[in-house]
Amino acid sequence: QLVESGGGLVQPGGSLRLSCAASASGFSLHIYAIGWFRQAPGKEREGVSCISNIDSTTYYADSVKGRFTISRDNTKNTVYLQMNSLKPEDTAVYYCAAVDGCRLSTIQTPGLFGSWGQGTQVTVSS
Repeated sequence: QLVESGGGLVQPGGSLRLSCAASASGFSLHIYAIGWFRQAPGKEREGVSCISNIDSTTYYADSVKGRFTISRDNTKNTVYLQMNSLKPEDTAVYYCAAVDGCRLSTIQTPGLFGSWGQGTQVTVSS
């Protein structure tokens, strides 16, 4: 199981860094590709980004490309999502999840992922 943290209220144009860590010892994130997803009220869950477990190749949805950066620190068993230039439309609950491997098409299918966290709320508002 994974656990997300780092959400909060931020003004448009601001930044947040989300973290995704294992909720229990023994779950090694480095052997999985990790994806970030978000879900706004009344909308379907949307794939945001994922990072490969093989070579840390990263993939981004067009809606966040150039503003969000996914990274992993295997020494801390943590994956991060740095979110810059936030917009009101980025408001959502953000989730991380694990998959054996990812490419851009993978994050378009949330059902491929497992070990979902409980989510962290991100609100972008003035």
